[in-house]
Amino acid sequence: MGSVTPKARNIEITAESLREDLARLEVQKQALERELSAVTAHLDSVQRALSALQALMPMAAASSAAPGSVDVGPAAEPAPEGADASRARTDHADVEAEADSAPKYGKLTEQILTYFAEVADTDVRARDVAAALGRDTDSGSINAVRSTLDRLVGSSRIRRVGRGLYRAAKP
Repeated sequence: MGSVTPKARNIEITAESLREDLARLEVQKQALERELSAVTAHLDSVQRALSALQALMPMAAASSAAPGSVDVGPAAEPAPEGADASRARTDHADVEAEADSAPKYGKLTEQILTYFAEVADTDVRARDVAAALGRDTDSGSINAVRSTLDRLVGSSRIRRVGRGLYRAAKP
C-alpha cells in the first residue's frame, strides 16, 4: 500500500499546483475588486465635479459676454446634486479669477511658474508646491497642483527630475 504510481503522483502534483493557483487568483480577484471600487468612486467624484463646473461655465460666459451686467453668482442657483455649495462658490470664484488673469495661462499655472522661478535649481514635491501656494488644504487642491505640474512638464515649462520631484526648466 506504500507504493504510488507515477500517474497518481502527477495528479497529486497537478492538484496541488491548481490549489495554489486558485488561492493566488482569489487574492488577485479581491485586489482587483477593491481597485475597481476605488476607480468607480473616483469616476463618480470626477463626474460630479465636471457637472458642477459645467453648471458654472454658462454663468462665467454670461458675466463676461454682457459688460455692465450684474453677475448674481451661484448663491442664486441651487448647487448641483451632491456638490457642496461653498465649494461651488469657491470654484466659480476661481474660474472668474482665472478669467481675469493673463489670458494664455490660468491663475494656478502662473503661480506655479512664479514659484519655480523663485526656487530655481531646487527639487520640490507637488505637495511642497501646493503648501507654498496655500493649496494644501485638501487632496483635491493638491491634485490640481499635480495635474498642472504634469501639464507643465508636458509643455517643457518645468522638468520632472525623479518620482514626484520637479525642478524649473533650464532656459
